[in-house]
Amino acid sequence: MTQAPLVTILDDEPAIRTMLADALEEAGFRTLGFARATEFEAALKTATPDVCLVDLSLPDRDGLTLVHRLALEQGATVIIISGRAQVQDRVTGLELGADDYIIKPFDPAEVVARIRARLRREKPTTQTGNTARFNGWTAHFDSYMLEDETGTPTPFSHAEGEVLRLFLERPKRLISRAVMQETLGGAAGDSFDRAMDVRISRLRTKLKEDPKNPRLIKTIYGAGYIFLGDVNWT
Repeated sequence: MTQAPLVTILDDEPAIRTMLADALEEAGFRTLGFARATEFEAALKTATPDVCLVDLSLPDRDGLTLVHRLALEQGATVIIISGRAQVQDRVTGLELGADDYIIKPFDPAEVVARIRARLRREKPTTQTGNTARFNGWTAHFDSYMLEDETGTPTPFSHAEGEVLRLFLERPKRLISRAVMQETLGGAAGDSFDRAMDVRISRLRTKLKEDPKNPRLIKTIYGAGYIFLGDVNWT
């Protein structure tokens, strides 16, 4: 029998951990709760979460630094839950690799709904697999790794992987901002647009693109993006 998805909850407030755990377990998820980043990081050596809920205001570690490391090293979806409501905090969290940002106070039902939506989007489509080859590159979506022609690996974050998969599944087709927002989720607006710009910029860097004249990910000003590579999925 397939196990239910595991959600880790990192928040130093016991009431919030309990509230989220109760709502998630009632919805059929497994949960593990942690008050400190050190406890959470130790648990990651033996546990493989599907979703990490991370508060930014932790007593022993900067939450944004932890989010960035999780995004690069773990295959889990990372959702920030924070009382920091400023636009810049949300933008920074998304730029560092978070998949979503939920502001306190929140309705636990909304958190459950967002987690379910994220997990639905992560399921591979019937048309594609977990490995794509294009223009001398190989993208491994099961290990979040890019390989060049020499086999040199470069990691990419979960959030960057979502954007890369979107491009590779729709080569040589215009992808508008509206399509990106609908497919990847998140509230439309300046923070979403800026987060997408940052992720695309990082992907171009990892693909060794000339920022002034990229060969693969072309910007169509006022319309969106086109991925110009030839893609083979396995």
